[in-house]
Amino acid sequence: MGLRSDKTYYAQWQEFRDNTLKATPIDLYETAHQKSARIAHLEAHPEQWFKYYFPNFYTSEPAPFHIKATKRVLSNLEWFEVRSWARELSKSARTMMEVLYLAMTGKKKNIIMTSSTYDNACRLLLPYKSILEANNRIINDYGEQQSLGNWEAGEFVTRKGVSFRALGKGQSPRGTRKDEVRPDVLLIDDFDTDEECRNIERIKASLKWLEEALIPTRSISGHLLIMVCGNIIAKFCCVTELAKKADYHDVVNIRDKNGKSTWEAKNSEAAIDRVLNTISFNSAQKEYFNNPVSEGDVFKKLTYGKCPPLSFCDDVIVYVDGSPSNKEKGNASTKAIAIIGYRNQNFYIYKMWVDQMSNSKFVDCLYESHNYLTRNKVDTKRIHIENNSLQDPFYEQVILPLIYARALDHGFTLPITPDTRKKPEKFYRIEGTLEPLNRLGKLIFNIDQKEEPNMVRTNDQMISVSPTTKIMDAPDAIEGGVWIIKNRVTKKNTSYSYGARSSRKY
Repeated sequence: MGLRSDKTYYAQWQEFRDNTLKATPIDLYETAHQKSARIAHLEAHPEQWFKYYFPNFYTSEPAPFHIKATKRVLSNLEWFEVRSWARELSKSARTMMEVLYLAMTGKKKNIIMTSSTYDNACRLLLPYKSILEANNRIINDYGEQQSLGNWEAGEFVTRKGVSFRALGKGQSPRGTRKDEVRPDVLLIDDFDTDEECRNIERIKASLKWLEEALIPTRSISGHLLIMVCGNIIAKFCCVTELAKKADYHDVVNIRDKNGKSTWEAKNSEAAIDRVLNTISFNSAQKEYFNNPVSEGDVFKKLTYGKCPPLSFCDDVIVYVDGSPSNKEKGNASTKAIAIIGYRNQNFYIYKMWVDQMSNSKFVDCLYESHNYLTRNKVDTKRIHIENNSLQDPFYEQVILPLIYARALDHGFTLPITPDTRKKPEKFYRIEGTLEPLNRLGKLIFNIDQKEEPNMVRTNDQMISVSPTTKIMDAPDAIEGGVWIIKNRVTKKNTSYSYGARSSRKY
């Protein structure tokens, strides 16, 4: 490591060491019998072992997925697991507690930590090294760990012969054998990088190194634990490819399928909302929902411009894409409402509502869109809602009753027309209808709304459109409205008015 990284490492080490010393007091009056019984009990109950020896890591009660994951690892000495846990779900910390449990109880002896760079691997080994140096409880129960010889940032061996070594991606793993023991734990953490994921050949080279250089350091007859900690940050990355070969791929997002925090004891709903509201849709999908988006596959850049008064447009439509989900949080589909105007062969996107919302809030937004048309002096109000065969029960049984109920408050019923056309596959429909318009600068988004949160979500979803993107509800709504306007314009331009039949005889 260089001078700057040496200084940074030392500062981090000192802080971590001091915190560990303070956090792990011991009972000086405990008898040898009490101590032996306590250790035996803790080793028989790993969660209690973690809580006792790592109080500065075990600050919240574990979630069910933590307990299940640890049971898998500790029950299988020969095991290959990929943990794609969202940020703030403690994937590296829990893995560290499990590995140190296996090391202290004599089940594992030779641990390799590999990461995107050697410095990063050293940083990830820092907690292990500091704990072995300064954790009073581990020292009291398992003896002094720091040896007098090999004890460096990137490689250290305990007095009982448990070795730890850092390796950067691509480094030679030769010399990883310790006495007769080949590596029996391979930790692959923070291995993918955004830059590398932009180049498939670099990912393939990294995988080749893992499969041809690192993993073969193992013993054929011995047990090997491979633990990969990493989010799915790209459609094709080392994590996705390693997951295909793993015994278990554990994907846990910041919120579950019901929109609830997956670790309520640590991450409150308010705290999650706070974080997600400060980052873009694309960043949230990648870092917290294991759903990377491919930016610029179809729409590399959107056109923003001044829209003419809505009443000046030749055609105006409100198009609605309403998912059946009634959730306001999580990774469910969003509902989308688009106000689109057409003038001089340009399609203007005036206003958008795009969010995960309850059905009740969704209907309120529908009335808001109608009021928007009224305020902007649009005489003929057209609201079309996507209503294919799968959505029809939802429309008939859920949305219409809510609209009729709101009509009592507003004094009128929304003029909604179901769009029952049989639509092609979503991506190809969006690409075919909108990409040419966007490329030619004829799909124009209201610049006055550019910073408005719903339009920001629209922008993010448009930029992320690709064959594998999961959430494209805003582009879908825009495509639906544009398609209807284009067809109306085509019919108007190809209609002929015939006068009275002439009585002239030829």
